[in-house]
Amino acid sequence: MSSVTVEPAPAELPSDVPDQPPASPQGSWWRPAGRPAWARPAQAALALVALVLYTWDLSRVGMGNTFYSAAVKSGTESWKAFFFGSLDRASFITVDKPPASLWVQELSARVFGFSSWSILLPEALAGVASVLVVHHLVRRWQGEVPAVLAGLAFALTPVAVVMFRYNNPDALLTLLLLLAAWALFAALETGATWRLVACGALLGLAFTTKTLQAFVVLPGFGLAYLWCGPGRLGRRTVQLLWGGLALIVASAWWVAIVELWPAASRPYLGGSTDNSELNLIFGYNGFGRIFGGSGGGIGGAGGPTFAGSPGLLRMANDIMGGQIAWLLPLAMLGLVAGLVATLRARRDDLGRAGFVLWGGWAVVTLLVFSEAQGIFHPYYTVALAPALAALAAGGSAVLWRQGRRSRLVALILPLAVLGSAVWAAVLLARTPGYASGLGLVLVVAGAVAALGLALALTGLVRWPALAVGSGALAAATLLGGPLAYAVTTIGQATTGGDPTAGPATAAGGLGGFAAPGGRTFPGGAVPGAGAPSGGIAGLARGLGGGGTADAGLLHFLEAHRHGATWLMAVSGSQTAAPYILASGQPIMAMGGFTSSDPAPTLAQFKQLVAEGKVRYVLVGGGLGGFGGGGSGFSGFPGPAGGFEGLPGAPGGARGGGFAGPGPSGARGGFPGAAGGAPGGGGGTVSAVEAWVKAHGTVVPSSAYGGSAAGTLYLVTPASVR
Repeated sequence: MSSVTVEPAPAELPSDVPDQPPASPQGSWWRPAGRPAWARPAQAALALVALVLYTWDLSRVGMGNTFYSAAVKSGTESWKAFFFGSLDRASFITVDKPPASLWVQELSARVFGFSSWSILLPEALAGVASVLVVHHLVRRWQGEVPAVLAGLAFALTPVAVVMFRYNNPDALLTLLLLLAAWALFAALETGATWRLVACGALLGLAFTTKTLQAFVVLPGFGLAYLWCGPGRLGRRTVQLLWGGLALIVASAWWVAIVELWPAASRPYLGGSTDNSELNLIFGYNGFGRIFGGSGGGIGGAGGPTFAGSPGLLRMANDIMGGQIAWLLPLAMLGLVAGLVATLRARRDDLGRAGFVLWGGWAVVTLLVFSEAQGIFHPYYTVALAPALAALAAGGSAVLWRQGRRSRLVALILPLAVLGSAVWAAVLLARTPGYASGLGLVLVVAGAVAALGLALALTGLVRWPALAVGSGALAAATLLGGPLAYAVTTIGQATTGGDPTAGPATAAGGLGGFAAPGGRTFPGGAVPGAGAPSGGIAGLARGLGGGGTADAGLLHFLEAHRHGATWLMAVSGSQTAAPYILASGQPIMAMGGFTSSDPAPTLAQFKQLVAEGKVRYVLVGGGLGGFGGGGSGFSGFPGPAGGFEGLPGAPGGARGGGFAGPGPSGARGGFPGAAGGAPGGGGGTVSAVEAWVKAHGTVVPSSAYGGSAAGTLYLVTPASVR
């Protein structure tokens, strides 16, 4: 192999630096042969750091995203709900994602009992495992020191800290993507076909976790093996076809079962417009996220983006920067440096293969996330974090080695360290008053580290301790900002469906909220933010958190159930989830997550009432839908005099979207989707509620304590006749 070919454990420091004692000839569990004595303790310390980060005061998170927590509770009480990912144990409607991540949490809850810890601990362990996989892959690719740095950088990435302490599907997705990368890298090393089959199977399981997002890494993975894999092109192509077959089987088995299952005997597929998993995959959870448009629920371009305007610089904006972008410039520089350094290497050089693998992962993910026109949350970027950490560490190692050989290259790494320190100060300054003085400290430390690295790399000072000390200071400088965000994240409660790390930025709470089309509100805040029953609090409830169940109402419903299948029907999963968690009983979430799914139809609902399966309906009292099928959020107090709506999609009616009485009684807000009308829920749910109001009997609030929001109605078979 050429001089730039990566050895199993290359020296990351100059040869005259005593960075490791001689390796043990026989080796042991604690000190494997061929590895320095400090390698295993460093790996163990890295795992411990990750474990502390992801489990410290974990009970503070509570039930996290109650949308998923309610589904987990239901899945512990019904195997049918378990298999389909149903929100309630009677399996009326599913969550809007495939159920693989729920399966892991539900199995944990079945073994250890349902609790916050039993739900969140698998996520934390997925995080620890992910950190160790990053360490392993970078060690095989670039050596021991870059492996430790990559693992630490990934562990401290703010979005990783929040997501490995939370119960959204992204923790499992990230682990599965990394395991697939492990299998692929092993195939690059050995040429074994079964490794590619394992890679495809793991990506298929990732698909059953979060559908098409799992496939964003496919271009990089395929290119890495097709270009850099061992053997002839024809053999590599056939091997990739076998891996593709495994991918298809692992991705399609659950989807096929659901599609073939009689719709009348399974739950409605939440988020779809026609009760089809394929519609959900390619609509709301697929191309609707990338290109906008409807696709069910809030997947349209006119819906909230939560992450600012689409564009190539989205990852660096005020909302996203603090979550993921600390090492983004260094990672991109490292990618370029690595590809240039391996230009003359053999085709199957593992050094180049690693840069193609991680670089393809990073670049394609960056492009998709940056240009996504539909719903996009900042926490999605946890799937980008491993690639950025690997490229930053691996690229820095290459720049170090190349800098030792050429004075033309020697100054690149020091300047990159200084530039990254300045970038960290910029990110910290976006939150006035946060970590006061830390930005200046990082810039000064970065300048000192850069000077030391420059002296060591150019050979002007041949003092081993200078290289070691400067490298350690540079690493501490680059990780200082993410560490501050990580500590802040651990110290605060995280709830709702849009978790973000670190402090609230100037762009607004909950990671910032963008108006339709990516525009932001003046000051970055949602109209009505800070109001007791609206603003950000209302948004959090609508995204899967913040709601509570009324104990008096539950007691009344249980006492007057009379054999009904569902304890109560409500509008939207965000209203149903707290009652499911509090009671463990089936609560019908009409309209699903956004109250806009066409389930149940009025005819279906009347049939359920006629059969005695539904007796009580709570009308109002919950957050309305997000815009699909007729309206958007409802119930947000606007500013005094109301908030004037932004122009909506063609045909949108004023008063949908964010709407609610302001302090002076006026109504305002965004227009909803095309054809939208004021009020909560989609057209189907609205029709059901209108029928309930016309034919049901109001239950006086005094009958159950009078503290629950909304109006409770009794409907009986006589109501249908």
